[in-house]
Amino acid sequence: MFKVFDLDGTLLDSNGIWREVDLKFADQMHLDLTQEYLDFVSHATFPASAAYTKEYYHLSMSEKDIMDTWYAMVDDAYSHELPLKEGALTYLRHCAENGDRMLMYTSSVPSLCLSALERHGIAHYFEHIYFAQELGLEKKHPASFCSISEQLNVAPCTCTLYDDSPVACRAAHKAGWTVVGVYDELFSTEQDTLLHCCNRVVSRLDDCIE
Repeated sequence: MFKVFDLDGTLLDSNGIWREVDLKFADQMHLDLTQEYLDFVSHATFPASAAYTKEYYHLSMSEKDIMDTWYAMVDDAYSHELPLKEGALTYLRHCAENGDRMLMYTSSVPSLCLSALERHGIAHYFEHIYFAQELGLEKKHPASFCSISEQLNVAPCTCTLYDDSPVACRAAHKAGWTVVGVYDELFSTEQDTLLHCCNRVVSRLDDCIE
């Protein structure tokens, strides 16, 4: 059995800073944020979000410049400020003590992810970290979860995803994974989706300790 953890919004209390980035960038560029736009970038990798932003708002700046602007807004927070979500470290320690095999699958920027893991001293819990942008597959696609179980050479039903994103949870469910939805305020209006596609929904990870 493999336990596969998301980072942002599941282990790390970081979703809020990305909404701040959306607001700051929109203010700088004089853009009108739409729900359609926010729904896309909330579930996309960094490169995909930049490409979508450039096309959606018909920006003249390059995708690289867009990503560099966003990165500058969050780099210090990932390296020095963002806390783990309540109950996250307790549950990781519990899983380690039980000998559970743990992995991470995240849409986060690799360097930001690694900075946060290093600061909190939790990188050693994970046998491997799968980055969506390196796989070339978004977490909203069931194929991304199929790809991971295939790389592990295990049946999908032996993998359990812990994730706050309703879109990612739905995709993992369609791929045959067991899914534990983790509440995050960013997706508070989408709890019906979590309840529909998850085997279990928890307020915090250590609620999973029986």
